[in-house]
Amino acid sequence: MYRHSFYPLFFLTILMVAVGQMTQTLYVPSIPMMAGDFHVASGQLQAVMACYLIPYGLSQFVYGPLSDRIGRRPVLIIGMMIFLVGTLTIQLIPSFTALLAGSLIQGLGTGAGGAMSRTVMRDRYSGAELNRANSLVSMGVIFSPLLAPVLGGWLTELFNWRAGYWFLFGFCALTTLALLAWFGETLPASARQHSLRVGAAYRHVLGNPRFQGNLLCLMATFAGLAVFEAAAGVLLGDVLKLSARTVSVLFVLPLPGYLFGAWLSARLSFRLSQGKLMRLGIAFLALGSLIILVPGLLGMVSAASLVGGAAVYFIGSGILYPTATSCAIEPFPGQAGTAGAVLGGMQNLGAGVVTLLAASFPMTGQVTLGAIMTVMVLIVALSFVWLRHHGAPHEQMAV
Repeated sequence: MYRHSFYPLFFLTILMVAVGQMTQTLYVPSIPMMAGDFHVASGQLQAVMACYLIPYGLSQFVYGPLSDRIGRRPVLIIGMMIFLVGTLTIQLIPSFTALLAGSLIQGLGTGAGGAMSRTVMRDRYSGAELNRANSLVSMGVIFSPLLAPVLGGWLTELFNWRAGYWFLFGFCALTTLALLAWFGETLPASARQHSLRVGAAYRHVLGNPRFQGNLLCLMATFAGLAVFEAAAGVLLGDVLKLSARTVSVLFVLPLPGYLFGAWLSARLSFRLSQGKLMRLGIAFLALGSLIILVPGLLGMVSAASLVGGAAVYFIGSGILYPTATSCAIEPFPGQAGTAGAVLGGMQNLGAGVVTLLAASFPMTGQVTLGAIMTVMVLIVALSFVWLRHHGAPHEQMAV
């Protein structure tokens, strides 16, 4: 598995995912400056993430079935070009409305990379090898959200917040060139679903109880992450009055927890059942959300509890993501693009909606953040119960 063809595909997958992930978090340390430039409240900048995540999710419903028909490579190139248009919209039209519209167009573009990142690995691998491959990809892609806020904070202090978007434009352009030069099509023409109707493909995937349970798990887990990412910049920068550079450093401190969780999932994937891995992940999610919620209930806003709680939550996410993704997508070798699109689309659409709802609450303390993350953990736990009773074979979910 790990020789010859794996590593080029691995690095290209990381690049195409990194474009989307860096876009999601690079602007966070710049929120106070952006709010000042556009003469809006800092809390309104949470709408930027919602405007990005919702089309990022919705577009994958198109990219997935399209890639099952025409292949993965052309879909990726189309998506990267759309992203470049969105970034130029933000840079060339100086208004808050243009920022939101450009973020929407960016999300429409990077949805291609989000959908294909799950699909190309399923094209090549199955079973425990697929779980291991997804775990390694999860470990690799964590470095982009680690670097993005630090880079964003540095560029903001050295130049201004727009420098971060110029960086994103250049990074996407280079990624597009790399895909054109080195990405080999993973779906041969003989395996493409030319005659399968889109509606029939979605009904086949969504009608699978195993897929339903894992999808709900991924949606709730990612929604908790997205709400933290959107709210952390407001709480650390606007409430605690920390500098952009300090916010960027504190923002990335929890992210190695995801790396550790993904590493743990890869190490244990051949030893433990998927059920045991999911239980372990849920335990970390619950502990992390409570570390944020309890001080909030006491009226505190503490950088230590925000960072510490998020780090524990991220460990649980790192365990759950590759496990639930592999379990969900494995039954659909013929519709991997559709299955990957539904996974990516629904979890990002759900996260965008939850983030948009969170933006309607005043973010003057961390109790709102902690409560939303705790509710998401409860939904993850319910999805696990659903899987045990309806969704997965006994030997996979044995606990």
